[in-house]
Formats: sequence, structure tokens, C-alpha cells
Amino acid sequence: MNLKGRDFLTLKDFTPEEIVYLLDLAADYKEKKKQGVDVSTLRGRNVALIFEKTSTRTRCSFETAAHDLGMGTTYLDPSGSQIGKKESIADTANVLSRMFDGIEYRGFGQEIVESLAEHADVPVWNGLTNEYHPTQMLADMLTIREHFGDLKGRRLVYMGDARYNMGNSLMIVCAKLGLHFTACAPARYFPNEELTQICKSYAGESGGTITFTENVEEGTKGADVVYTDVWVSMGEPDAVWEERIRDLSPYKVTMDVMRNAGEKAIFLHCLPAFHDCNTKIGKEIGERFGLTEMEVTDEVFQTYRKFVFDEAENRMHTIKAVMAATLGAVQ
Repeated sequence: MNLKGRDFLTLKDFTPEEIVYLLDLAADYKEKKKQGVDVSTLRGRNVALIFEKTSTRTRCSFETAAHDLGMGTTYLDPSGSQIGKKESIADTANVLSRMFDGIEYRGFGQEIVESLAEHADVPVWNGLTNEYHPTQMLADMLTIREHFGDLKGRRLVYMGDARYNMGNSLMIVCAKLGLHFTACAPARYFPNEELTQICKSYAGESGGTITFTENVEEGTKGADVVYTDVWVSMGEPDAVWEERIRDLSPYKVTMDVMRNAGEKAIFLHCLPAFHDCNTKIGKEIGERFGLTEMEVTDEVFQTYRKFVFDEAENRMHTIKAVMAATLGAVQ
């Protein structure tokens, strides 16, 4: 499997075999990390990390993975880059291609990272856009496979707002790899019809299925994985909190939901999670709406925390696999 020179923008661009290859490579890197095996096969290389939206896990994962592979990193936060402001995306891509061996972008519209890739002469990796979050998907699938031993035929239920990057990307990767994907939410929070039809075609080839339901009991019955995310995405105005809390509170992941899923079920969350009010935003929203927890109860989060933090760690290993494969560190 040769992915050298490829961009990593959305999993729509990758075959099931290529996705599994990246998962296998990540698992191998994870084992080598635990054994203390040196994998610094990209010494002398450098990568640029553009973060128009800041992140703890994505930044740490890219920087640590790059360091393990022997590479240097340059972090460009929202104030450290003129991309799209004083310098066009095309010019930015051309300049960075002269200085770096790879470019990561985390920010807003998918069209930005697509434009970077179009004009760059080096691999471009999507750390998150409004529409897709492919590196998170690899971490999620690795975590599920580590626990259950397989992926095909597993049932994953996403509870909450499934219109954006997480709902879109989970539907794509499940459809590609033969999992049964369910979006459990009010109908207006379902993924768009165009992407849904694309994913149904993937599922038709893999043996997976795509299901949308507003019924929590039906949607989560017998699930292997119950997944959720914060109700308001990064960059959205605070004004939408009231609407989301009203619409999505019935879809909070509780212990009743997990019991309905069954004893074998696990809970996943891409983080950060408002399972308590021990954050500045969590406290403000909690006081404003009289809440102590939002998309998931603290009881659920603490009960299944092992899987959530395995998932967070796996961001590093899967991102390492993506960079190594696309930069030619493996054959």
C-alpha cells in the first residue's frame, strides 16, 4: 500500500483497504511506542501546523507524532498566519511548500483545506473543518477495533447534532468499513441528503447500513458504540445554546441509554465534553440554563472514561500513521 504524496482531506478519498491499512499502521506505531522502539525515520523533515481553530488533542497529537518520527514542527495559531487575510490561500500553499514537507490545517470551511491541497506541492492533512474530521475517525475506529477485535458489522449510534464534521465523518467511515451507522436526533439535525446518498452507496458495497431516527430507545437498542459530541460546535455563536439545549436534551447520553444499548456497549466522545461544569464555558452555560451536565451525564462519562481516553490517545498514533504513510516513511 503506497500512499506517498497523498493528501488526507476526507475519508471519501480513501478505499476501505487504505483506511484499514492506516489503522494497522497506527496499531503498529502504538505498540512500538509502548516498547520504546525508535521510529524517527523522517529526521530532517519539517511540517507546518495551521490552526485557525485551536485544539488541545489535535495540536498535541500532531506535534508528538511528528517528534516521534524525527520531524520538526512550526505551529501557526490564528494570530500567526495571514492565510486568506493578507495572503491568499494559493500563495500561502506555495510558500509553505518551499519550506515544509507537509501542511496540517484545522479551521473552517472544507474549501480552505481543499484549496491548500490544490496549490501545495506537499501532502496536506485535514485536522478538522466544518464538514469533516478524518483524523478523529481513524482514532475512533482504532479504539473500537481494539476493544471488540473487529469493525465490520458493529453498530454505532451518534446522538446529537449530526449535520457537521462529526456526524458526517462517522457516517462516511462506518459506511466504508461495513459498520451500521445510526444518527439519533431530531430530524432537522440529520446529515444532508447528498452525503447520505453517497454513504448509502458505500454501505451497499461494504455491508453496512445508514439509519436515521428520532426515537432514542429504538436508536440505541443493542448498540455496540454510543457516541456523542458537544451540542455547539467551535466557532458557532453562544446564541445557539438555548436552541440546542431545548432540541437535544432528550438525546443526552444517560445510564438509561447505555443500559438500553446493552452490557457490551461502550461510550465514545471526541472531547472536550460537558459532563460537568468544571470549565469556564461549562460553568457559564450551566448557570445560565440551570444545568450540571449537557450532552452526557457525569456518571456515564466516568463509567466509560477508559474508552474515551483510549480514543484521545489514539489520535496521536493514527496521525503518526497518516504523516508517515503520506510522507513515504513506510513502504
